[in-house]
Amino acid sequence: MAKNRLLRKSFWWQWRGVWITTPLISLIIIITRYFGLFQPLELFAFDLLVKMRSPQIRDNRVVIVGIGEEDVEKIGTALISDGIYAKLLEKLLKFQPVAIGLDVYRDVPIPLGTDELTKIFENNKNIIGIEKMIGDNRQYRVKASPILKAKKQIGFNDVILDQDNKIRRALLALYRGKNIQVSLGMYLASLYLEKKNINLEITEKDKYWKFRNTVFIPFKSNDGGYSNADSGGYQILLNYRGNVNHFETVSLFDVLDNKLPENWGKDKIILIGFVGESFQDIHLTPYTNSPDKRMAGVEIHANIVSQIISSAIDDRSLIKTWSKTYENVWIITWTFIGAIITWIFRRKKHFLQEIIVFISSQIILVIIVYIAFLMSWWIPLIPPFMGLISAAGSITIYNARNAGKIRQTFGRYLSAEIVNTLLETPEGVKLGGERRQITILTSDLRGFTAVSESLPPEEVVKILNYYLGFMANIITEYQGTIDEFMGDGILVLFGAPVNRKDDADRAIACSLAMQLAMEEINQQMKLWGYSPLKMGIGINTGEVVVGNIGSEKRAKYGIVGSEVNLTYRIESYTKGREILISEKTLNILKSEVNIAEEKRVSPKGVKEAINIYKIVGIEGKFKLYLPEKEEEIISLKNHFQIRYSLLSEKDVTQVYSEGIIKKIIIKDIEKGAEITLNIDNYLFPNPLDNLKLNLIDFPASEDIYGKVVTVDSSNNSFQIYFTYLSLSTEKIIFSINS
Repeated sequence: MAKNRLLRKSFWWQWRGVWITTPLISLIIIITRYFGLFQPLELFAFDLLVKMRSPQIRDNRVVIVGIGEEDVEKIGTALISDGIYAKLLEKLLKFQPVAIGLDVYRDVPIPLGTDELTKIFENNKNIIGIEKMIGDNRQYRVKASPILKAKKQIGFNDVILDQDNKIRRALLALYRGKNIQVSLGMYLASLYLEKKNINLEITEKDKYWKFRNTVFIPFKSNDGGYSNADSGGYQILLNYRGNVNHFETVSLFDVLDNKLPENWGKDKIILIGFVGESFQDIHLTPYTNSPDKRMAGVEIHANIVSQIISSAIDDRSLIKTWSKTYENVWIITWTFIGAIITWIFRRKKHFLQEIIVFISSQIILVIIVYIAFLMSWWIPLIPPFMGLISAAGSITIYNARNAGKIRQTFGRYLSAEIVNTLLETPEGVKLGGERRQITILTSDLRGFTAVSESLPPEEVVKILNYYLGFMANIITEYQGTIDEFMGDGILVLFGAPVNRKDDADRAIACSLAMQLAMEEINQQMKLWGYSPLKMGIGINTGEVVVGNIGSEKRAKYGIVGSEVNLTYRIESYTKGREILISEKTLNILKSEVNIAEEKRVSPKGVKEAINIYKIVGIEGKFKLYLPEKEEEIISLKNHFQIRYSLLSEKDVTQVYSEGIIKKIIIKDIEKGAEITLNIDNYLFPNPLDNLKLNLIDFPASEDIYGKVVTVDSSNNSFQIYFTYLSLSTEKIIFSINS
């Protein structure tokens, strides 16, 4: 059980960004959609889907007699008389159509020929007139022909306009109390289907209308991309067969002048209506991109008639929509897909793959929605598309914020490059390492241990933070990786985790910049009342193992190898303001360097002696130089008896020797002394040895630390540079000799 809980916790942690952001994004999108903010875009997407699919073949069961501007010009007036309509209907009835739909208002007579039209209305059961039922009584409603109304041969011709004034829905019926009034299209289609022995049925459970196997599920206010739309009456989504002029259309005078074939309208539905621009009965549809693509009202009714007939006889599907539950699941799914893609490819090196996969997922979404639409399913496109994008953006912001927090937190302890390696590469957090050649820089403050022992801990931390802050900025500038701070010491890597061709050159330039910065640091030390800080730097190049070292619970990015130890040995030979490099580093430099001194040393743990070099400048693109100071030797009037012992690996040996300080050496902030030994009792040191000294005549004075620089055995003397000389001890020496 504990193992399973751990695995679940691990799975949660691995995908934490997805679990945190996706539910919230999905909820926001669903709520936004509910309030209709996506509706304009969703209806626009619906129109694109309509235009993308191929048009249906022409339905020859429905034809149109269109009254256009040319017909009006021949008549000589826009008010077409009852007599002309009587002649038109008389000729059309000879074709033996199933029904004629007169999409023209005839609520009042227009002489001449009113009697002839009245007789035709009275004598024919298949002529269906219109009335306008929706709107204010005084202004918008238009009554039906009294004769056709009395015979109940009337259908309304009202259409439903969306907010953008496009017609995407068909109104099949309106409810007036207990009475039901059907539309012109529904009336005509019913007459045609009755002729085929297909009658309108009512489903038992939902009381929906039905022709054969086709159930006309009423439109609801939130179907498809709609949000809180008017769902009054009995509506369905209008499934257009094609763009304008899709149905066979003849002119008024084509009929009156007998220009049509004998069987032109036999067993068909004939619709009569205005088709010209000037008649103001043209509407916007999903196909409309320009004014000339608006569709005449009579053709819209033809589409409604054809849709009902085709669904019952040809099994042409009505446009269907999912329930809100399925649509919400669909939106959430694609939001998760967007989040998962971004989370998987969140590393910088996977950016191109992320773009490719992300664009591919968008294309797949569009293809799925389009194929579904070809199968007469209108499923959401814009909300899942927004879910994809929003989730990707949210994951990106989440990662950026977390990475920023991680960089801000761990950047204090690790270099930026190590943090980037941990964040951007999955293998960056794995234990283990790789063998590679790098340049290693170590620095240490000479005598700072003694300084820290004489100061309160708070002051020591203040000094260290100030000093290390300066050094960290310089190291970062030269693209070094700070592996760790060790008290006053710094271990810096050039070539890990990122390897560059000029690693050794940058290490030299960095060390010079660090030494130059000590002047500003020591100005602050002087203001604080402390002795100047003196730093030594050692640089070496070699093959090491670099990577994550430790355990699963705690690890660090570091290096292992003998070359690291050798670098520390080289650094231990330095005195203040000195940079020593190994021969291996010197040999791979691409820039020329200024060498002030060459030394042959035998570091502990190294079988053979090696050459090390004191560097005071670098040429090329860096051009940094340490100014050489003149050395001043001052003979003391009053000599000082001293006792000294050798420092070995930071430990003080218990063998003491005595000598006399006769001369003081001053070189800028560096101070030293020439010591003459007592012949009877002495331990003669070697160059580069570290010593601890005490003034015999002033037992209360603080310890002095120094490094041997030269030895003159013929005169039993040697010179040292102080690595630590307290201000109080310095005052003793110089006040006595002033």
